[in-house]
Amino acid sequence: MYKRATLPRSNESVRGLMIMTSPKTSASFVTISVSLWLVLLQLCSGQLRQQLGTTPNIKHIVVGRCYTYITLVNPGLWCDCEEVWRQFEEAVVHQSSCNVTVEDYHHMFNAMPQIWPCDRFLFWSKTRALMHSYAAVFRHFWTLEDTLVGYLFNDLIWCGQDDDSGNDTCEFKTGFDFSSCPDWSACRNHPVYSLWRQASQNFAEMACGNITVLLNGSIVNAFHKRSMFGSVELDSLNPHRVNYVNIKVVTNLDGPHIESCSQGSILDLIQILQSRGFQWTCTDSDQTLMILQCIQDPKRSSCQTYADGNREGLTSS
Repeated sequence: MYKRATLPRSNESVRGLMIMTSPKTSASFVTISVSLWLVLLQLCSGQLRQQLGTTPNIKHIVVGRCYTYITLVNPGLWCDCEEVWRQFEEAVVHQSSCNVTVEDYHHMFNAMPQIWPCDRFLFWSKTRALMHSYAAVFRHFWTLEDTLVGYLFNDLIWCGQDDDSGNDTCEFKTGFDFSSCPDWSACRNHPVYSLWRQASQNFAEMACGNITVLLNGSIVNAFHKRSMFGSVELDSLNPHRVNYVNIKVVTNLDGPHIESCSQGSILDLIQILQSRGFQWTCTDSDQTLMILQCIQDPKRSSCQTYADGNREGLTSS
């Protein structure tokens, strides 16, 4: 998400330092070198601190993504992109970083209509990279990142500030804090967390038909009740709209194999689904998911075993 800061170079500066090689100037050389590095480190640390704040040029990114979405990604959808930004800005700016609630985003969400296709909803927890690969191969899947709000704000950071007095920079006049934003865990009313919480709730409430849930069986608590899926999306699913909840548990190629459909927190998820009247399926040996992992890392021993088994099957047939 963040780009590594690089130390600026100057050929003239390097040549200037190289000519100071006599014993009389060695002390000066060391002093200048140390001073130069201290200055550069301060500059770089300042850049890194800024990257922890609101994403630079966030307005241009959000509005630009909005026009891209309604023009190319989903041309059947229309919305006023400038109005979406105004409502977003109104919800965030001039407020403290831990004082933006879900309700503050309601006007923005009302300005963002969305078409929700049934039988295509894909939920996930702790499987982000694999989820994107899976959705890319099976284009019919519909993730939160494929919705308008998900497309606009994916991978962005933002927070406002309640006191911008005494600062004349253009960035601070916008009401966003470009210097630093708190972590999600710092407060419940974090501006980023509140937006994704509402977006996740809307996504789950509209889920219909057969839905898929992708969970990581290589960690303890693959189904975590405090995750976005466990605390928001699961509670928002409607058993009268959802026909089947298809759980897919996937482990890392070489393990560890900690949880599956028959052990661990997955059993807690199944129990919750049953108690709420959902029909469900569960698999922890999905070949497609394994193949996707092997494509990304084909040298894994488990991938070699899998490939040899397939070759033997083709030979015997």
